[in-house]
Amino acid sequence: MFSMVTGFMNYGQQTVRAARYIGQSFMITLSHANRLPVTIQYPYEKSITAERFRGRIHFEFDKCIACEVCVRVCPIDLPVVDWKLETDIRKKRLLNYSIDFGVCIFCGNCVEYCPTNCLSMTEEYELSTYDRHELNYNQIALGRLPMSVIDDYTIRTILNSPQINK
Repeated sequence: MFSMVTGFMNYGQQTVRAARYIGQSFMITLSHANRLPVTIQYPYEKSITAERFRGRIHFEFDKCIACEVCVRVCPIDLPVVDWKLETDIRKKRLLNYSIDFGVCIFCGNCVEYCPTNCLSMTEEYELSTYDRHELNYNQIALGRLPMSVIDDYTIRTILNSPQINK
């Protein structure tokens, strides 16, 4: 008889504890009901990238000295640097520079270790294509100046959203 009474008491305590947990989780759910939605309408609204966001790499052909430091520090030996040694002035002349963004892991080592700062990370993240061979950027495509999300007048950024300004 005594074991049956303790069994009912334990059952009652567990029921009260479960009801308390359910009540706490319900209160958390209700506290989230008043928040603004996080979802954005992507093609028409874009979020502002972080200050140190690692996007597409920008390359300045005139600054490059073809030292190949970027190739040596890259974990996958990705940048392809073609150069020719000018024997009369004993310097390398850069012929071609390309990066395949389909393989790039955007670690930023090439940008960090470049001695002439000819490489920089941009805030461009829209690199999707239908053909993976289009992701192999040469020096002309890498030299294209990036368009800032803030400067694009066709896009409503999250900072300009009317919901946040209220």
